Amino acid sequence: MNDENLLDYLQLARAQNVGPVTFAHLLRRFGSAGDALKAVPELAKKGGTRSIKIIDRGLIEKEIVLAKKLNIHILTQLDNKYPQQLLTIEGAPPVVCVRGNLAALQKPAIGLVGARNASAIGRKMARMLAQGLGQHGYVTISGLARGIDSAVHEASIDTGTIAALAGGVDIIYPPENAVLYEKIQENGCIISEMPLNFTPRAVDFPRRNRIIAGLSKAIVVVEAAERSGSLITARLGLEMNIEVCAVPGSPLDPRAGGTNKLLRDGATLITSAQDVIDALNAPKSRVQMDFGFEELKTESRYNVNEQRIDESQIEQIHHDILKSLSYAPVELDAIARELKLPIAIISSCLLELELAGKVERIIGNRVCLVVE
Repeated sequence: MNDENLLDYLQLARAQNVGPVTFAHLLRRFGSAGDALKAVPELAKKGGTRSIKIIDRGLIEKEIVLAKKLNIHILTQLDNKYPQQLLTIEGAPPVVCVRGNLAALQKPAIGLVGARNASAIGRKMARMLAQGLGQHGYVTISGLARGIDSAVHEASIDTGTIAALAGGVDIIYPPENAVLYEKIQENGCIISEMPLNFTPRAVDFPRRNRIIAGLSKAIVVVEAAERSGSLITARLGLEMNIEVCAVPGSPLDPRAGGTNKLLRDGATLITSAQDVIDALNAPKSRVQMDFGFEELKTESRYNVNEQRIDESQIEQIHHDILKSLSYAPVELDAIARELKLPIAIISSCLLELELAGKVERIIGNRVCLVVE
């Protein structure tokens, strides 16, 4: 990728209302990031907004210069050093920034996550699992948070560990993990999809959890309360059809409420690194999910011809789509069936509405209204 194409890629990825799923749709539709960038303002206008914020190209150039200065690798999906397993997930980050040993991203990884206010026994279990998995050739991946995450990284320094961040890869969070942050880079790396100098917000942590799940062969939850963010990582793992494991805990300890619920719901019970490896190697009968949709054969009240629609009806379709949505995600085929329109047209209109900041695409071919 030459410098001009990299600038296009970064500028599109960082544009307002362009999430990973929308980015992929734009690339498929227009063929290149440069052509998509030219089309985005008009698409957003069709969706009902007068303008869309696209980051100034000069700021993107400054980010690239800063990355080189800090020895940070900016990898796009077109780069052969981009982690291949991450490419296989829906909504893969268009761009990731990596600091440290890139080779760690090519090794099999196990996600180990858990409570920030972890117990002493929970931290001990996390260290034991991390060391055992490292001895079997796995790198660990976690979120550099306090508690379980920190224990995992500390125990994996020699064998390799990956820290996925919710902020910029150059922002150490929490600050007390500064020494650990530096040590991780010796045999592992730090990874984030956010721009450099970006301070993490609460809303960004689920996106970080998606990277943890996307890089992992299995997710192991060591300690987690019933509303822990670690359960988001586990749920994402299930959606990606990877192994989800949990360490059992005392029913009297609220920090074990989430892990015990996972076990009740079918997660694999583990008490050692060997249990994780056995779970990965065990034959499984997984449900195959088909996210493809048949084109609708029913008559539509719109003037549809060969997957195209009369431009004069676009505004009405936008109105009808918004009317059919709520703040709870709904699958695209449900919208298509309600409006009696082909998926191709629904997807095209949703792209315009998302760029206008009115709807949000959710992993799993789902969509919902944006909370204002």
